[in-house]
Amino acid sequence: MRIPLPPVPLPEHVVGVAAEFADGRRTPVEPRDAATVVLLRPSADGPSVYLLRRHVGMDFAGGMAVFPGGGVDPRDFDADVAWAGPSPSEWAGRLGCDEAKARALVCAAVRETFEESGVLLAGPSASEVVADTTGADWEADRHALEARELSLTDFLTRRGLVLRTDLLGVWDAWLTPVFEPKRYRTWFFAAHLPEGQVTRDVSTESTSVTWMPARLAADAAETGELAMMPPTYLTCLEVGTYADPDAVFAAAGARTAEMFCPSVEPLGEGWTLSMPDRMRALVAARRG
Repeated sequence: MRIPLPPVPLPEHVVGVAAEFADGRRTPVEPRDAATVVLLRPSADGPSVYLLRRHVGMDFAGGMAVFPGGGVDPRDFDADVAWAGPSPSEWAGRLGCDEAKARALVCAAVRETFEESGVLLAGPSASEVVADTTGADWEADRHALEARELSLTDFLTRRGLVLRTDLLGVWDAWLTPVFEPKRYRTWFFAAHLPEGQVTRDVSTESTSVTWMPARLAADAAETGELAMMPPTYLTCLEVGTYADPDAVFAAAGARTAEMFCPSVEPLGEGWTLSMPDRMRALVAARRG
């Protein structure tokens, strides 16, 4: 499956529908808050990212290569969660939201990453991180989290762990266009693969997983080897310009999130969806 990549020419009927939302004739679907994490490790070709290929039959991003992530669960708002690193108020400033939502987004990012890759951004103290999550007891807890039989707070408390929020950086924030029937307000985080931990093909929502240098993942999307939604492709494209994961994480440490919602804009004699201004030169160079 090959998905058109930015800048994507839009069919006339899509432009017409978008105009109906723009002038108030249609009401957009309320988006759901979500978090996704760009897991990083080094490679000979620069920073490598962890990608899951979603089942083709899924009602959102079916067949697409995506980063670990998912929607915010009500229990992610639990203020009693064990916490280390920047405070929820600091995260609120960086994520551009209130403190309660910032806490929930960080918890969702950590929880979903563990559920979908087996990687846990937590440790017994503010200076330690879990080194191995491959045992049967870890897998049982992962299943319980995934089934919503166990909350992140209870999981960490029972194991004497704290959320290592300092292991996350802010990368981006995307809002699904107004004319889509299913919409997400997604915050993108970045994180190193913790030393000693390994990713595992455990997600029930994916058919395969892979580590791939970010720039080669962007190449694979352009050739049709990987199907990606524009935010995933643009993230791989941008991450691939950095020398290594340390450089990516350093950049993520200095970023704040500004929610970007693609809108219809001119493209030659037709129309396309907009992209963040910082990405335009990168995309233009690829298309040149």
